[in-house]
Amino acid sequence: MIQTQKNFNLKSYNTFGFDVSCKGFISCNTIDQLQGALSYIKQYPQPYLILGGGSNILFSNNFNGIVIHPAMKEICSVKENDEHIWLDVQAGVVWDELVEHCVNNNWFGLENLSYIPGNVGASPVQNIGAYGAEVKDCIEQVNGIFIENNQAFSLSAEACQFAYRQSIFKGELKNKTVITSVVFKLNKTESYNLSYGPIKEQVEKMGKITLPNVRTAIIDIRKSKLPEPEELGNAGSFFKNPVISKEQFATLHEQHSSVPSYPVTHDLIKIPAGWLIEQAGWKGKALGKAAVHNKQALVLVNKGGASGKDMLELAHTIMQDVNNKFGISIEPEVNII
Repeated sequence: MIQTQKNFNLKSYNTFGFDVSCKGFISCNTIDQLQGALSYIKQYPQPYLILGGGSNILFSNNFNGIVIHPAMKEICSVKENDEHIWLDVQAGVVWDELVEHCVNNNWFGLENLSYIPGNVGASPVQNIGAYGAEVKDCIEQVNGIFIENNQAFSLSAEACQFAYRQSIFKGELKNKTVITSVVFKLNKTESYNLSYGPIKEQVEKMGKITLPNVRTAIIDIRKSKLPEPEELGNAGSFFKNPVISKEQFATLHEQHSSVPSYPVTHDLIKIPAGWLIEQAGWKGKALGKAAVHNKQALVLVNKGGASGKDMLELAHTIMQDVNNKFGISIEPEVNII
């Protein structure tokens, strides 16, 4: 029997802390319950939303439909050899709890993604990344259910079509699946990725380069730049870093010689959206109770009492100003409902 909670408040299910509600809420602790919930929305057609940790979502209003919350939380070892271990991790596991679990067991690969909010089920959707690492580098397989026919599927990492903050789940399969678990392939032998930004310097301050020290360094760096959602509602990086052509970058560099850049391919270059926003004069500025964080211009924050519409107005104003100043379009990384 499906348990649907009526007129359910979603304030604790979105990290912006918007005081919004949904018509009905179904929490699923098993895959059978999830399939039952999908059957329910087929039997009683209405708007629906699959919602995990709510760390990458902006509710512009109350949601007039059913929210299905995958809450399955098992972590199972699938196989291992001398060099690797494969973990099947269910969608409802809190992402940073998985990273902590791996570090505690001396399994390498996810440590640079420490302290990213959200649940495991969301990690492949936008191919989460930070500090020179992307989750695709450790994903072996993604398991889930097709919403249309309630049938299970498994996709290899290659079939997921991973790219920068992109996957098949944001493209061809958008709104067509529910991810139930992710299989990660992790290293059992030492391997570190310390090339990005201040990580190596931060780790060396602690002494020896170890897995726990790398995780601690990443967490310290993130905390120094990003506000805690409990203190200032936010969804982490609000905008994607734009990727532009080498020719466009050459023109930009002539006008702004200090522009940071990161090669993506021979012909494409990534520009930090936070730098563009800061140069456009928005760092630390606000429109009402929606604001740009004063330490990281990529993060939009709820100062208390802001609505999703307030945040959208701020985002659109920033996008327009960046485009007017640089001729570069930036777009939201968060999902807008």
